[in-house]
Amino acid sequence: MTYMQSQAQYVLRTVEERGVRFVQLWFTDVLGRHKAFHVTPAELEDALDQGMTFDGSAIDGFSRTAEADLLARPDLATFQLLPWYRAGAGVARVFCDIVNIDGSVFEGCPRQQLRHVLDNARAGGFNFFVAPEMEFFYLRDLDPDTGPVPLDRGSYFDLLPDDTPSQLRRQSVLTLEEMGIGVEHAQHEDAPGQHEIDLRYTDALTMADTVMTLRHVVKELARQSGVAASFMPKPLASVQGSGMHTHLSLWRDEKNAFIGEGTYGLSDVATAFVAGLVVHAPEITAVTNQWVNSYKRLVPGGEAPVSAGWARFDTAALVRVPSVKPGRLDSTRLEYRAPDSAANPYLAFAVILAAGLRGVTGNYPLPREGELVAPLPQSLAEAVTLMENSSLMHETLGHHLVEWFLRNKRAEWDDYRVRVSAFELDRYLPLL
Repeated sequence: MTYMQSQAQYVLRTVEERGVRFVQLWFTDVLGRHKAFHVTPAELEDALDQGMTFDGSAIDGFSRTAEADLLARPDLATFQLLPWYRAGAGVARVFCDIVNIDGSVFEGCPRQQLRHVLDNARAGGFNFFVAPEMEFFYLRDLDPDTGPVPLDRGSYFDLLPDDTPSQLRRQSVLTLEEMGIGVEHAQHEDAPGQHEIDLRYTDALTMADTVMTLRHVVKELARQSGVAASFMPKPLASVQGSGMHTHLSLWRDEKNAFIGEGTYGLSDVATAFVAGLVVHAPEITAVTNQWVNSYKRLVPGGEAPVSAGWARFDTAALVRVPSVKPGRLDSTRLEYRAPDSAANPYLAFAVILAAGLRGVTGNYPLPREGELVAPLPQSLAEAVTLMENSSLMHETLGHHLVEWFLRNKRAEWDDYRVRVSAFELDRYLPLL
C-alpha cells in the first residue's frame, strides 16, 4: 500500500468512526479568501481519489474563460476534525491544491506557488521556517454604517476580567491546540478590542495553512458568541492596525543557517537575507500589504514600518533582529514587520523568501543599522506599480498570478479613488 493509499484509508476510517457528516475541501483564491467544497461521506472516497472538478473562471484570479475547468486535489496530510461541531454530526476539513484537469500544476494556485518557491529554496540547500504573530480585533458587529466598536477597552498585555474577548481568545487557542496547531502565547494587544495569537515555528507551507485555519477559527468562535472578529489591517482610525509580524529563519543540514559570528550573532547568510529583504521590500509590499486599507497602517508615528531598513530594537523597523535567550542559539531569527494579518499567507511567505534569497544568492552587502534604504509605498497604487516593474515578482509568482493580481488591485484602487469618504463630507461639505 502506498503512502497516499494509507492516508486515504486513515481519513475514511476516521470519518466513519467519528461520525463525520461532512468533509470540507478547503482552498484559497489569489486574494487569500477561503473557499470550500462540502462533501458527504458517500462521495468522500471519490473526492479523495480524483479530486473535485470546478469552474475556475468563477474564482477570482484562477482562470480565463477559455481554460475554466480545474481540479481541487486534497492534501490528505492536512485532514483534521473541526472541534466545534458536536459528536455524531461532525465536520472535518482538508486543504487542497488546485491543478489542471490533466494533473499538471495550475500556476494560479497560491498554495502551489508557495510550494514551488520552497522547492527552489530546498534545491539550494535551504528550508524556510516562519512564525507569525497574528493580530486582530474583536468587535460588537461588522455593520459598516455604525462603524467598528471594540468589544473591550484593554491595552497592551492587560489582564482583564474574564470578559467575552478574553474567553474567546482562550477558546481559540484551545481549539487550535486541539487541532494540532502549536501556539506560543496569546495576549491583549495595544488597541481597544485588539488581540494577538502567536503561532509556533514550523515550515512555511504548513504555516500558511495554519494562518488560514486560525482566521477561520477566530471568526467562527466569535460568530457563535454573537460578536465579530476582523483581521482588517486598520479598522479604527485613532489606534494602531493589525500586523502579521513574521519571524523567520533558514535551515540547512538540520542546522539554523542564520547562526554565525557576525553582527548580533548572525551568519553571512542571515545578513545577506536581511539585505535582500531591505532592497526588495518596496516591490513585494503589494503582496504583503494587498488592500487599500493596508496603507492606513503603514504610516509614520506607529509601530509599523514606512521605510526599508533594519535594526535590533526599533519596533518601527522593517526588519528586526530579535535578541536570543542564553543557550538558545537555535532560535536565532529575523522578524519582518511589514505584513498585515489580512495578507494571503501563501503569497506573502513566497515573496518574503524570494526577496531574502535574492540577497543570499547575490551576496548583497548589509546596509548600516538604521539606514533607510528606500521608502515603502504609501498607497496600493504605488505598490502595484512597483510590483509590475519587478522582475523578482514575475519570476517568483509567475505571469498568470502577477497579471491577475495587478488587474484586480488596479480595479480596487479605481473603486476606492472615486468614492466620497466621510472625511471629505465632514471637512468640505459645510465649507465649500
